[in-house]
Amino acid sequence: MAIKQTKRARAQSIGDVFSEVGRAPRHKMPNDEMDPEVAYQIVHDELMLDGNARLNLATFVGTWMEPQAQRLMAETFDKNMINKDEYPQTAEMEMRCVDMISRLWHAPEPDDAPGCSTTGSSEAAMLGGLAMKRIWQDRRRAEGKPTDKPNIVFGINVQVCWEKFARYWDVEPREVPMEGPRFHIDPEQAAALCDENTIGVIGILGSTYDGSYEPIEKLCQALDALQAKTGLNIPVHVDAASGGFVAPFLEPNLKWDFALDRVVSINASGHKYGLVAPGVGWIIWRDEEHLPEELIFKVNYLGDIMPTFALNFSRPGAQVVAQYYNFVRLGFEGYRKIQQYARDVAQDLAAEIEKLGPFELVTRGTDLPVFAFKVRDDITNFNVFDVSNAVRERGWQVPAYTFPANRQDLAVLRVVVKRGFTHDVASLFINDLRRQLPRLQRQATVIHDADNGSGFRH
Repeated sequence: MAIKQTKRARAQSIGDVFSEVGRAPRHKMPNDEMDPEVAYQIVHDELMLDGNARLNLATFVGTWMEPQAQRLMAETFDKNMINKDEYPQTAEMEMRCVDMISRLWHAPEPDDAPGCSTTGSSEAAMLGGLAMKRIWQDRRRAEGKPTDKPNIVFGINVQVCWEKFARYWDVEPREVPMEGPRFHIDPEQAAALCDENTIGVIGILGSTYDGSYEPIEKLCQALDALQAKTGLNIPVHVDAASGGFVAPFLEPNLKWDFALDRVVSINASGHKYGLVAPGVGWIIWRDEEHLPEELIFKVNYLGDIMPTFALNFSRPGAQVVAQYYNFVRLGFEGYRKIQQYARDVAQDLAAEIEKLGPFELVTRGTDLPVFAFKVRDDITNFNVFDVSNAVRERGWQVPAYTFPANRQDLAVLRVVVKRGFTHDVASLFINDLRRQLPRLQRQATVIHDADNGSGFRH
């Protein structure tokens, strides 16, 4: 009874304090302390205005993890990854993940392939690009040639991190444009843009625009032909942010990784199809030859030397621990089943959307469990932005956006199917989309566009 009264009294106290708070502080730190339950409730209530992550079909980032993984993350969020001497076992798990991923991506000597975790694919991509630039500079200096005009070649469909890399590290970006039904890089055009100042070419295993894989093997073959003709030896970095944890399990015969001699480094997001909550990424190099020594900092812990070459410094070890948990828990077959299920859901959902009538599929989810679709050209009274806003009334976040230069005429909606997005959830989405169609078909004219519609994209 005494315990119950204490709880009741505390609840009353919380209610009294909450009623006395008035407006929650937003831009100025309050002078006095606040009851922790009240502070929690204030923040909790405001976060209710966020979208439901499970209904977010825009993001590639994972939105579901097993309770055991969540518990491990809660137990390790206070461990700083950079403090390898204080947390040697977390550091050991990171290196085990690197070894596992190196084998997954067919590194020639997986036990010796250098790599590390990062905060995500963007940081990993920066490291891959920076390594290529330094190697190019070192070679040019050894040859007595200038190093002031490096360039990098990629398709216009790359994620913005590559544009940031080019700007931040003073590298000229050379973009292969889209053309007609080709929505990513053309190998021959990419090779034609290369010269003696090219530090490397970027191939994308899973375009964010439509979920398709770029032809990495054909890209390498085009660069092989270029080398045979000109002597230029141009390396390839594969941005496998999403596909790096899908293709090995669903397309084991697809050549895109270190099985291709020209691929020198690969990045992927553990927090995408690696099935970890944000944020963790991975960067692996073919061998030590392709990671310049000057980019490596030596950290001494427990009498051993641990190399570190990330851009960030302090960050929690929880995501790395969760990644290791997933590898141990699921194994190859577990990942295969999860990714196959996601692809099945994506393809089935794409087929159902096509049956509705007003839509035309751009891709069908045959590479990543991702597909894009458009409103038919003969429909003029509503567009993809109207559709995106309509389904958002039911909580669904479906991005609508236009493609880049040369295909800005193409506006699409895109659906990313991730772990936790089941056939049942897909049926809820298709039913909500079907319910919105009569209203959209009755409206007199287009209401939303790229400026006032739901144009978010990740």
